[in-house]
Amino acid sequence: MNLDLAGKRALVTGSSSGLGEATAKLLAAEGAAVVVHGRDKDRAERVAREIREAGGTATTAVGDLADDDAAGDVARAATSDGPVDILVNNAGFYRHLSWAEASPDEWRDTYNVNVVSGVRMIQHLVPAMRERGWGRVITIGGGLASQPVNTHPQYNATLAARHNLAVSLARELKGTGVTSNVVSPGAILVDATRDLVTGIGPARGWGHTWEEIRPHAVEALIPNDQERFGEPDEIAAAVAYLCSTYAQYVSGATLRVDGGLIRSAF
Repeated sequence: MNLDLAGKRALVTGSSSGLGEATAKLLAAEGAAVVVHGRDKDRAERVAREIREAGGTATTAVGDLADDDAAGDVARAATSDGPVDILVNNAGFYRHLSWAEASPDEWRDTYNVNVVSGVRMIQHLVPAMRERGWGRVITIGGGLASQPVNTHPQYNATLAARHNLAVSLARELKGTGVTSNVVSPGAILVDATRDLVTGIGPARGWGHTWEEIRPHAVEALIPNDQERFGEPDEIAAAVAYLCSTYAQYVSGATLRVDGGLIRSAF
């Protein structure tokens, strides 16, 4: 299927590893010129180099989106070779904390990184999309936005905010040719996920090797219809669809890619 992304430029925030890296590589494979973003120059350059070696087009933009000035520098770097048509707001972080451990400062920091950073990039890049009459904004959310758990409450709340802002933006962009949607992953097997699960597995009696721990972790933490963790490429594929011309009629939507973890008909 041709997603008609040739000639489009995409900035994927937080794409020096994990879901963002997979997304940047798939968009490049579909013909988009990709701007790889991260806070570490070497890691971002590695991803961009691998994209170019595979025949794609990629540059980098390095900076901390949690800072106003640095976010502006990232936006300028991203548009130095042409306007950005696709913004994938993927960058974010969380710490696995209890309610007692998550201080007000932790809540503020998490909100700034996970929510306001995306707002910064929207405000820098979306006005030009509106003027050109075409654009895509994809926000990476998560099932904890609608079904939060008792741990890392500061992270759960920021996911809900990300979903909310994406729908609000869709209403703002009515009739402009620019769309705003959410891809909501389940538990995706990136390095951080595997490290977390293998760290807690032995104490919970799940075993000591990844092969022993994995099925117990799925059953206990993420019971889903596919009985497994998701893969980064499965999230990237959902993003690519929403970036394509096939998704022009999709607005303010949440596309869940979680194996059926979130048990809701709506």
